[in-house]
Amino acid sequence: MPPRRSSMSKSMNKRRTSVVSTPASTTIRLGYRPRVISIILLLSGVALLSVSALLWRRKTPPAISLIRVLNEFPHDPRAFTQGLVYAGNDTLYESTGLYDQSSVRRVSLRTGKVELLHLMDASHFGEGLTLLHDKLYQVTWLTKTGFIYDTKNLNKIEQFTHMMKDGWGLATDGNILFGSDGSSTLYHMDPKTFKVIKKHVVTYNGHEVHNLNELEFVNGEVWANIWLTDCIARISYSDGKVAGWILLQNLRENLISSGKRGIDVLNGIAWDDVNSRIFVTGKLWPKLYEIELHPVEKTFEGSIEQLCLRKPSHFL
Repeated sequence: MPPRRSSMSKSMNKRRTSVVSTPASTTIRLGYRPRVISIILLLSGVALLSVSALLWRRKTPPAISLIRVLNEFPHDPRAFTQGLVYAGNDTLYESTGLYDQSSVRRVSLRTGKVELLHLMDASHFGEGLTLLHDKLYQVTWLTKTGFIYDTKNLNKIEQFTHMMKDGWGLATDGNILFGSDGSSTLYHMDPKTFKVIKKHVVTYNGHEVHNLNELEFVNGEVWANIWLTDCIARISYSDGKVAGWILLQNLRENLISSGKRGIDVLNGIAWDDVNSRIFVTGKLWPKLYEIELHPVEKTFEGSIEQLCLRKPSHFL
């Protein structure tokens, strides 16, 4: 992507029946009916509670989480981060953007040192990056062109053409590729043919979530940076609905308050699935963070629509 610019209550009256002057057979029938009615009401109540519980689960609002920083690591402040991948052994792969400056690099998590660098052709603007079967897949901005690299030496293995409208983000569950093109569409792609298998419009409370940016697959969800916000959307890839939001405003605000005014937007999510660690950074940020989520248990004071949703951006 470009640089920043009733509850219902019921009452039932019970009618008392005298059995003194009533024949025995009648007494038995009258004594049996209340039991039958009680059983029917009890079963009806259980059924209603089950239905209510099902409806409640369906209507459970998306989770909202704030974050706590567990660790801070150095990050190249000249890196216009567009894609971020954790590859084990405290090693990251990163895709950076901007024309005549784009690159794919291997980076030490602990030191932030660039250990291996592949400079892209000046005409390409690097975008999303993901790791699948020891190969790095990368897309480029304003084109349908992507590249595959060898993780050992970052040599370019192959060039491919995808079917998205643009190239913004990439992620994988180990089988397929998930892609974004800056719209509200989450694409499922075959990593061999790059054809779109299916796609979903990402929605939250009936609103389309536009500007899906860098992607990561985390614990069965696709997480997406939303361009021009400090929000990460946790997306159900099966239907495109937002299952939760992660709010990270404090990261950028703290950097700015410490004098780092040249930074750009939050962008870059990496997931260590072995140790369950989450890493995030941003474009031109001097730091990379390991974070943990803290769900907001009380009523959230604020508007997700204002914080995390933006009007669609058009560049093509």
